[in-house]
Amino acid sequence: MIPSGRFRDVAPLSFPHVPGNDFAGTVSEVGPGVTGYAAGDEVFGYAAPRALRAMLGPRPSMSTGSLAEYVVVEADTPFVTHRPAGVTAEQAAALATAGLSVRALLATADVRPGETVLVVGATGGVGTTLVPVLAAAGATVIATATAEDADLIRELGATEIIGYGDYPVDVDAAFNVTLPSDQLTGVAKAVRPGGRLLTITYPVPQQDWIGRDDVDLRFVLDMEGALGGMREVAELAAGGSLRATIGRRYALDQAAQACLDFDRRHTTGKLVVVA
Repeated sequence: MIPSGRFRDVAPLSFPHVPGNDFAGTVSEVGPGVTGYAAGDEVFGYAAPRALRAMLGPRPSMSTGSLAEYVVVEADTPFVTHRPAGVTAEQAAALATAGLSVRALLATADVRPGETVLVVGATGGVGTTLVPVLAAAGATVIATATAEDADLIRELGATEIIGYGDYPVDVDAAFNVTLPSDQLTGVAKAVRPGGRLLTITYPVPQQDWIGRDDVDLRFVLDMEGALGGMREVAELAAGGSLRATIGRRYALDQAAQACLDFDRRHTTGKLVVVA
């Protein structure tokens, strides 16, 4: 989306531009004063291309763009850590943003056993990681999914599969991980009075947009690691609590196609480019 020019007002680009936030790889060199890593270490994390600094808050995790054979990332950020031996590089790369988002959502929502929750966008990278975590927390999960993805989402832990707009009523919490946050009126109607509506998408939502003042609306975007960083994601991944669903794999010379597919095609889970 960034190279398309949609965000040129806040993130003007100079080309060539290397996209890519999530990554997993092997450390080739470390800079002066770096003590937490050494050449040969296996690492993974989230680090956005430097051109996006203005979009990402006061202390974002920056890189030269991860869709490449080599990338330079900052060492002193909570969004980069060592990859556990039991987690593959593909799983680690696919979990970076999804794992951070799921941890932040769960920490904010405080889901309790027996609650009924709605996941809007269950088939994407964050959704396919979120559904099993909610199910493991004891929640009854109602999830949006296409017919072709329904079986997968049930296997991940959803009790009921619905289409977009076919929302239930009186759920305790709704998680939006796909719709723009200025289009959540229908989702808000599904939430019981006093329930929670959590969203991770821009634009930053406003209470009057959803037409409900009896719903706790939260925009969840933790760009400073206040709710935990990549080390916590690594621990959960190593223990089996967090796992990414990988929908497609691409070689590095297919990276441009991967970007087009992400933007223009229905995708299930994460798309992973392997160098």
